Amino acid sequence: MSIELEDRGRALENEYFRRREQELIEKMKTKLSSENAQASGLKCPKCDGSLVEADYENIKIDVCENCAGVWLDAGELAQIVDKDEGKSWVGRIFG
Repeated sequence: MSIELEDRGRALENEYFRRREQELIEKMKTKLSSENAQASGLKCPKCDGSLVEADYENIKIDVCENCAGVWLDAGELAQIVDKDEGKSWVGRIFG
């Protein structure tokens, strides 16, 4: 009889930990989805489309998926001008 009680105890313990792991996995999924929603929450000032981060010569710029507008954060235009000075129209205009 004590063997049956030990088996029952182990089964209950295993069930408890399985349920606890499932709860933690759901919490982690919820947290990740909310973080992803916040990260991709940038909206285009022109058309309210979502902005996607793109790489232009190792400079991160924001490009709208909807209207293809390009938006620069503080200092990014200066970085582009410094790289393109004299080479392209951006460098000729701002150089």
